[in-house]
Amino acid sequence: MLQNPTEIVAILLILTNGGFTYRGLTDRTFMKKHQFEVDPILIGKDYQRLIYSGFLHVGWMHFAFNMWALYAFSFGVSQGFGLFNFLIIYFGSLLGGNLLALYIHRHHGDYSAVGASGAISGVLLAYIIKYPSAGVGIILLPSIPGWIFGALFILVSIFGIKGKWGRIGHEAHLGGAIVGMLLGIMMDPGILEHNLWVVALFIIPTAIFLYLVVTRPEFLLLPTKFKLKLPDLPPPANQRDDGSAKVIRMKGSPKKKFQSKQEELDSLLDKVQKGGIKKLSKKEKERLEVLSKELE
Repeated sequence: MLQNPTEIVAILLILTNGGFTYRGLTDRTFMKKHQFEVDPILIGKDYQRLIYSGFLHVGWMHFAFNMWALYAFSFGVSQGFGLFNFLIIYFGSLLGGNLLALYIHRHHGDYSAVGASGAISGVLLAYIIKYPSAGVGIILLPSIPGWIFGALFILVSIFGIKGKWGRIGHEAHLGGAIVGMLLGIMMDPGILEHNLWVVALFIIPTAIFLYLVVTRPEFLLLPTKFKLKLPDLPPPANQRDDGSAKVIRMKGSPKKKFQSKQEELDSLLDKVQKGGIKKLSKKEKERLEVLSKELE
């Protein structure tokens, strides 16, 4: 029988995640209605997705890994900060992770994600700044000092966002980790006195990265596959019967006109992604910098 309050809360969270995940995997309409999606949140103001999406998972392996981490670290965080504060860290980090993902992908209307990773990241980093020397490991891998694990986690999240590594929500990981650390410090200011070096180790590279993201959005060069899907248009008048287009080149033809500044920015980012920044002319580089600042 469960007697430890922390264990009861952890099991309830796991059961809730399991219930949502089961419903989402067996009912695509339910998944679609509650998953994190940029357009429904920003345009439709469906803010509940920022929380509900954190209880959905893409599969049972995804669910099992997150719930193992939740159960493993819930006791240490509850002991260090209190049970109620553990819940604040969990839900605060879940929301913070999704908000960072929403900011980074604010121009990518069909970006979607699910998972409790933001919440788990916050719980994990709160635990590490409280107990930086405690061993932290991943299932079968040997444990290493928490501060090393945390530093690697922050770096992987940053480079994962920058390099678009895999189908992983690195933005939610980093956002959740930031909120988890900040909440932990607010709840126990003594952390800054005893473990300031650990906090600095995590916060400094994160702050530099976020500064670049906010002030120079082109720094990320996010993939264009997250652009809004446009409706099908009738074939152009110069299209052949076989579907190919007749290419007509005219000397001195006018430059391409863009419908919006966002379209012009996307075009420049496409060019950089394909051939690097060196492929841009001097005027294009200047235009890229201007558009990036205007569309922050």
